[in-house]
Formats: sequence, structure tokens, C-alpha cells
Amino acid sequence: MDKIKFLFGIHNHQPLGNFDHVFEDVYRHCYRPYFEVLQQFPTLKTTVHFSGCLLEWLQVHHPEYLDVIRGLVQGGQLELLSGGFYEPILPSLPEEDAVGQIRMMNAFLDSEFGCKPKGLWLAERIWSPQLPKILAQADIRYTIVDDTHFYYAGLQEKQIHGYYLTESEGFEVGVFPISKKLRYSIPFALPEVTLNLLRGFREEWGVDAVTYADDGEKFGGWPETHQWVYEEKYLFDFFKALTEQSDWLETLTFGEYLDGHSPTGRVHLPRASYEEMMEWSLPYEAGLRFRELKESLKNSDVPEEQARLLLRGGQWDNFLTKYEESNHLHKRMLYVSDKVKELPAKHQETRGARRALYRSQCNCAYWHGLFGGLYLNYLRHALYAELIAAENSADDLMLGKDRGLSVEAVDFNRDGFEEVIVANPQMSAFVSPTRGGALMELDYRPACFNVSNVLRRRPEVYHQDILERQEQDDLPGDTPQSIHGRVRCKEEGLQDKLIYDRWDRYSFMDHCLAPGTAFEPFQTNRYQELISFTGQPFQWEGLEPADPHVPYRLRLTREGIGHGLHLAVEKTYRFDPDRASLEVAYSLQNQGDKFLECVWAVEHNFTLLAGDAEDRTYFTEDTAVADARLKSQGVWPDIQTLGMRDAFFGFELQMSYRPAVELWRFPVETVSQSEEGFECVYQGSCITGCWQVRLEPGQSLELHAGVAIRNL
Repeated sequence: MDKIKFLFGIHNHQPLGNFDHVFEDVYRHCYRPYFEVLQQFPTLKTTVHFSGCLLEWLQVHHPEYLDVIRGLVQGGQLELLSGGFYEPILPSLPEEDAVGQIRMMNAFLDSEFGCKPKGLWLAERIWSPQLPKILAQADIRYTIVDDTHFYYAGLQEKQIHGYYLTESEGFEVGVFPISKKLRYSIPFALPEVTLNLLRGFREEWGVDAVTYADDGEKFGGWPETHQWVYEEKYLFDFFKALTEQSDWLETLTFGEYLDGHSPTGRVHLPRASYEEMMEWSLPYEAGLRFRELKESLKNSDVPEEQARLLLRGGQWDNFLTKYEESNHLHKRMLYVSDKVKELPAKHQETRGARRALYRSQCNCAYWHGLFGGLYLNYLRHALYAELIAAENSADDLMLGKDRGLSVEAVDFNRDGFEEVIVANPQMSAFVSPTRGGALMELDYRPACFNVSNVLRRRPEVYHQDILERQEQDDLPGDTPQSIHGRVRCKEEGLQDKLIYDRWDRYSFMDHCLAPGTAFEPFQTNRYQELISFTGQPFQWEGLEPADPHVPYRLRLTREGIGHGLHLAVEKTYRFDPDRASLEVAYSLQNQGDKFLECVWAVEHNFTLLAGDAEDRTYFTEDTAVADARLKSQGVWPDIQTLGMRDAFFGFELQMSYRPAVELWRFPVETVSQSEEGFECVYQGSCITGCWQVRLEPGQSLELHAGVAIRNL
């Protein structure tokens, strides 16, 4: 019987926007020691992928590490994989951007390591049928996906080995299937367990080649793995065991196997990713049902192979409907991509704008599963910063720096309704008439900062684990537990913070609250709306300003009826042509035949990223501020101005009210999971100005609220 070929690869990546100390910590505990061990086994052939985010960091901080990689590549022991340079989800990009990202990585690998990659690491192994065309345009011959994809195509486990050919529009590419059994075995089981799996593949099914490929961070970067993998010498023992089985096992790189062996067959794969990703992408209610079904199947007589064929979750694109913030970020990227495509190809500014655009496409902040992802505000901020930088370059180049105001109505987020985008060189503002005339996004362009980047509090399937107190300590045994099986709380009292919002966290959200509504019910979402205006469609008028250098006004109107009351609201935005400032004038008119009494509350949600930092604070001249932290909460009476100062990024945001308001403030905190466990994450601050309104039939009232941002 021929030797089984073991194709072993890892993928190393850190998200754009991750902290420098995290890069350094994972480098020391994972990336560096991995290759120190590998160098001790020169006959072992392996494959590795580094994302461009990580490669750029290594170039600056540890160029000697790249020398090690270069030596292994030139010695023929190591194959490097290409990929989208900044680790994007390729099917989610415009085709031109997807091909451009891969070509950027190809050029980097050729320049830095002297190699022309044959294969590509597919971010999150998210496959789409149009990918063969994209890969072929970038001279990629193969990629690596999960065996899950092949099950969904109807194949049996014994058929899933070697590599298959697939095509689209006549463009052909090889696909290697990753064994889930190996993915869960390495590095968590003893080496002999993995060898027995490999021996079984060979002897029971006559498999010629089997693939392992997964996150390199499992080898020292995940919790508790450094001690097991290096201090207790798992990786050394594993590599040693592989080299000692040369009578029946051989290691090859994927490229070597592709060049020397015929495909196992042809296949057409559906849209898919690994099993966990497809479960995470399900909407909340569907996710609960999916979890229950999985548990019931564990206790049934249904064979695992049959269950894997029939039980599948959603697809990555579901994140764009599950999380409005993800869709907004994605559509913001598409909006900027269209602008960058209009730039002259060879201009220096174009290259900078394109690189910033590509950086904004890093996938990690677009979704959420086991890792923090979308829930980490600094990751979202990093992508917005790149998008705003790319847009600044594009607008400066095409429109000039003295362009004044621009206004356009476009279905920006692809929801079937137009948004109004008002911009000048200092700010960009996105207003949704359909969603209560709310301000969806406000960018301070000099600092490349989206101050509206606040995530909504929403239910997640894993919140059930917190409510049921299924917290686990270290399990007994000699090997670490995979993070897929860990259930831990990083702090006490998380169940008390499971508060869910009715609306997305926008600004200039208008509430007509019942008289006497207090701060605490509003904070915990237990308040009553007398008449619904929040999230409701407004009529609007006004598009192009008469002159880009004079203020622009956007007028929105809505008549609301509820509890026997009838209130007409006129809401007029006024945008300044050359400053980062806007004001909203409210005209409230009681059009009913009853006396109307309510609390008119205008809600803002803004973020300076850090809620407990000394350089991010509240300030006001209207009252004493005992606790200026952005995480502080409470009520301030009789406030006309409140500011949020960011000494780190060098600007301040100031809210103003006429007449004075009772002002409520509290941190918006979400409960999410990460590889370390469940945690509370500061998303931003909710600041709500409240007026007591009393109107006789036919009576009107004028109110004003504004926001301005300036450099310190």
C-alpha cells in the first residue's frame, strides 16, 4: 500500500486594529516558537499563510523572523500561501477589489520571499461558486476549504481526500478538503491519537492524501495552549512522530501534491464555510432552534455523516442581516470602493486610497462568532478610519479641498429606502428619513473618526449559557480544552447586563415618552412611548443646496397618533458648509383635541472608544462633573451644553440644547463572547436630552439640538 500523504498547513493572522501588545504577545508565544520547533525537523514539509496585516507588522517589528521564513521557503521545506492581502472575505468584495487584494499578496510574497504562490488561503474558508474566476485572474491554482463543503455537495467521508477540481465559467481551480477530525485533534489530542486517525484513513479507505489546515494561533496563541504546545513539547513530539512514520506516511506541501498527483474527481461546491461559522451566522431565533436540534441529534441514532449532510446553518452573508452594523460597514466599504474606482489609475493619491480601501476590507470586524469580532469597537473603528481616509483622498483629488457641501440621496445600505448623505471636508453625515430621520453615521474627517460607531445591545444564543450559569472551570485531563468547548465568564454579574435595545444606536432619535418617565426605565429599555416616532418613516424634502458654500437644510415631517393624541413633528437639519457641525430644529404641534403632556427626548449615541480612560471624558460648564468618565451614568438637570473630549485623538464633540434639558447619560455595554470567555464590552455612550412638553390643542413648541466637533 502506498504511503499516505499528510498535507499540513497553518494560517496566521491578527486583525487590523488589534493592539500592538497583542501582536507582540502572540508572536512570542506562538509564531516565533512554532518555527523554532519546525527548524529542528528539516525533512518535514509544511505550508503556512500569513495575512498582510501580520506581515506588515512583522516587517517593522521583527524583520529577523521574515529571514527565518525566507530560509525555510528557499530550502524547499515551507510553502507560502497567497490570499487577499488584508484578509477580506473575497466573495463579499467587488471582483476588482478581490483580484487586486490577491495580486497585492502575490507581489509581496515574490518581493519579500522570492516565491510565486500556487495556492490561496481563503479567509474563514468561505466558498462561493464565483471564486474560481476570481482566483484564476490572480494566477491561483488551488485553495483549501473544509470537508463540510464536500458533505453539502453530497460526498461521503471516504470520498473526501486528495483534491478535487471545480470550475465556474470555464475557470478551473483545485480544492483541498480539511478533515474536521484532524482539525479537532490537532493540537488538543496526543500525537498518537492523530497518527491513529491518519492510519485509519489509509488502511480503511485507501486514502492517498489527507489535509489539515487551521489557525496557527492554536499552537500557543489560544488560551492555555502555549504551555501544552511548547513547554510540554506537544509540537516537538508531534513533528517527531510524523518523521518517525516514514514507512507509511509522507509530508508534502499542497503545491507539491498538486503538481505530482491527479485530482480525486470533479465537484461543484455550494456556498459554505466551516460548520461553526455557519451556525454563528444564523439569526437569533434560528440559532436557538439549531442548537436544540444539534443536541437532540447527539442522543439519536442518526449517523454523524448523515447529520452533517442534512443539518447545516446559514451562510456568512447572514451577518449582514443579523447585524445592521455589519451591513452598514459593508455598504460603507462598497460606497467608498466606487469612489476609489473613479480615480486616475497611476496617481500617487490613488495608490494610497486603494491601500486604505483594501485595509478596510479586513474581515474580522464584519462578523461575530467565537471571537469578539464585530463586538470589539476598536476593530470596527480601525476599518472606519481606513474608509474615511480613502474617501478623504478620493474627494480631495476629484472635487478639491475647497469644495463646500455635497448632498446626495442614495439607497446607501441597500434596504430599499434612500438615505441622505451630506458631506464637507470636515464631516460626513448619513441621515435616514425612513428610520425616524435619525443620524446613522457622523464622521469627523480630519481625525478619520466615526463618532457614531455604537453597537446595539441584542440577544445572542450564547447568552443562554450565562443565564443558566453553565460556567466551567478547567476540566481535568492532560491536554488543553479547545476554545469551542469553553464556557467561562470573565466577570461576575453579566446576567444583569443582558439588556436588549429596541432600535439601532443612532443619534437624533426622537422619543415621545409618557409623562413622568424616569432615567432608569429608559436605560433598561422598560419605558413607554406615547406616540411612535423612533424608527418610523418621515417625509422629507430638500436635496441639492443652492450653493455648496452656504448652509443646507433637510426638512422632515411626520404626524404621530397614539393614546388618543395627535402630534405633528417638523424636524429640520441644518448643515454648515465648512465646519463639522449640524443643528436640528424641532417644531412640535398638538393637532389633537386633547391636552398633550409628554417627555420629548432626543437621544444621541456617540463613542470615543474608551469608556474608562483618563483621556476620554465628559465636560460641561453648566454643572459640576463629579465623575467625568464616559462610562459614568446618571442625570444632570438644566443642561445646555455637554462635551465629550478625546485628548488621545485630539478633538472634542459638543452637544447643545435650547432650551436647557434634563440630561440622561449611561454607557452602552454589550455582553459578548471571545476566546477568553464571556465579557462586557463598552460600545459608546447614550446621551439623551429631555424636555417636559405641555401643549394645548393647536399649540406649538420650538426646540433645538445640535452637535459640533472641533480639534483641540
